Amino acid sequence: MLTGLLGGALIGLAAAVYLIATGRVAGVSGILAGALGERAARGERIAFLAGLIGAGAIAAVIAKPATATPYATPVLIAAGLLVGFGTRIGGGCTSGHGVCGVSRLSKASLIATVTFMLTGAATVTIATRVFGVGVAP
Repeated sequence: MLTGLLGGALIGLAAAVYLIATGRVAGVSGILAGALGERAARGERIAFLAGLIGAGAIAAVIAKPATATPYATPVLIAAGLLVGFGTRIGGGCTSGHGVCGVSRLSKASLIATVTFMLTGAATVTIATRVFGVGVAP
């Protein structure tokens, strides 16, 4: 529980620092889209993304690294594409809406966050109870 609390506090602090320093929301899908498409602030966005990857690499060295997933690569690619399209259609991802938008009391972010939380809960319920995915034998 302590690590979750610390991690959440660091995410909130990072989002606040990014907003204060740049005037922009620290939504990862928007930062990625900007790094790939827009020329303005491309270096800043690439540095932000490099920091995300670097922090993950450092955490993997310090702590127990994540284990490989048992799911087939095509399933993971399909899931990633669905998430990508969802973030584009929804105008942002969980970090943009859930962390940054909700903290600014954005009505659109509140609606988006409730929607993806309910959809995620429904998906897990269907996957585990109907299809038996993720249920130990």
